[in-house]
Amino acid sequence: MDNLILGRYVPGQSIVHQLDPRSKLLAMFIYLLIIFWANNLVTNLLLTLVTLAMILLSKVRLGFFFNGLKPMFGLILFTTLFQLFFTRGGAPLFEFGIIKITDYSLAQAALIFTRFVLITCASTLLTLTTTPLSLADAVESLLGPLRRFGLPVHEIGLILSLSLRFVPTLMDDATRIMNAQRARGVEFSEGNFLQRIRATIPILIPLFASSFKRADALAIAMEARGYQGGDGRSKYRQLSWARRDSLLIMLMILLALSLFLLKS
Repeated sequence: MDNLILGRYVPGQSIVHQLDPRSKLLAMFIYLLIIFWANNLVTNLLLTLVTLAMILLSKVRLGFFFNGLKPMFGLILFTTLFQLFFTRGGAPLFEFGIIKITDYSLAQAALIFTRFVLITCASTLLTLTTTPLSLADAVESLLGPLRRFGLPVHEIGLILSLSLRFVPTLMDDATRIMNAQRARGVEFSEGNFLQRIRATIPILIPLFASSFKRADALAIAMEARGYQGGDGRSKYRQLSWARRDSLLIMLMILLALSLFLLKS
């Protein structure tokens, strides 16, 4: 829990850090759309190489990056097991009761696992190299044309910014609550599966309580300072689209065409 890096920002001067947040957000959307075209070994290998290249260009240490994703890998593996055990079709490889593993379910489980890992890596890289405020500004800028239809664009950007900002804070709160419960004799790693689930209840209740208290305090602080978003509000940070941002979008379109041609 202490090493979880999803939602955290790591300052840097790499080319990925210097990209306009709008281009990174658009590239992320394209990535999420085309990742479902990767349905064989070649296409998944191509996506893996592209993702690894972006991580290397960000100059984030690979050990730091993947150690921070270990808590997420457990959840991904747990989700993949359902795909492995309960997908029907194909030649049977192993069968025990209602659990049946076939060659088709094994291939589907590997595909789902790869997709979840790539999506997690890409979204984590986005938050590691982009501040929450920049992401909020990017969302507000990209959704700007929808303002004429009554969409609260600024409020959506603000909600996104606050959500990303408080992910690490919630993780820190959860860690403190777990340490306090351990000091009172609660064990989270002992017993069967149901006992471990019951042991999480003393974490969830105070975590929800502290979250609501923090949200209320934030709302009061913003109101006391006269916060008012939307039209007429100036911006300290000005977004600037450069040639490298156009190149990134062109590369993502080229990647999309390559996956479309190589997919099964």
